[in-house]
Amino acid sequence: MTNDEVDATFDREWVEFYDPADGETVIRANLTWLTSRWGCIFGQGCPGIDAGQPADGCCLHGAFFTDEEDLVRVQEVAKKLTPETWQLHRDWHESLEEDTLENDEGEEEPAIKTAVVDGACVFHNREGFPTGPGCALHQQAMRDGVHPLEYKPEVCWQLPIKRDFTSIDRADGSVTPVTILDEFDRASWGPGGHDFDWWCTDAKLAHQSAERVYESHEAELTELIGAPAYERLSEICARAVERGLTAPHPADPGAVNLGMPGRAKG
Repeated sequence: MTNDEVDATFDREWVEFYDPADGETVIRANLTWLTSRWGCIFGQGCPGIDAGQPADGCCLHGAFFTDEEDLVRVQEVAKKLTPETWQLHRDWHESLEEDTLENDEGEEEPAIKTAVVDGACVFHNREGFPTGPGCALHQQAMRDGVHPLEYKPEVCWQLPIKRDFTSIDRADGSVTPVTILDEFDRASWGPGGHDFDWWCTDAKLAHQSAERVYESHEAELTELIGAPAYERLSEICARAVERGLTAPHPADPGAVNLGMPGRAKG
């Protein structure tokens, strides 16, 4: 953890509400994160997860595809790219790597990801390329006037929001599905996340946005939980901000890290 990052043991405020479009599903949301002032600073002083490659941000390891639909969607977008818009332009099959991912049972299973070339994702245009550094898929979305979530792998456009699923076993024998919205922190990357030279979600440098996360990521949150649930979430977040959170994100300007006693603070 760098000096810019706050200790991860700080207090958080959560909220639960039933999905207006599905009365059997509960949305559990991290209000401290969603009302924070985090904003992506790629290309605006981002130190990157590897100090030796700051211009490459967090695009070093390639992106795993969540399913066949995700893979096919990105494949169709890749057809739009040319050598002038994609620095490492190549055939589709040469853009992929076979790897493994741990499933819910803790077992490794085959998975497909974007290839890593010369230390970064194959779709990442490097510093000095005419389009500027950044994801070729993201840049194509900007040219086409569409939201990047329509063009990028799911794992990429979801960052820095982490969606998980669990359930609650009720005393009456019923089971309530729960969708969790949380901060995609270092631990969310797995063991390797703790080896990053820098990570943004708990870093003060990245908590300077004029908008709060629930506002700047309306499209992503809507895609993740649906329009009715997002509308309800937005109302809750706005009310929490108006009344004042009891647990603000300590990386926000002027906030204090109320972490576990005796732990070092960032």
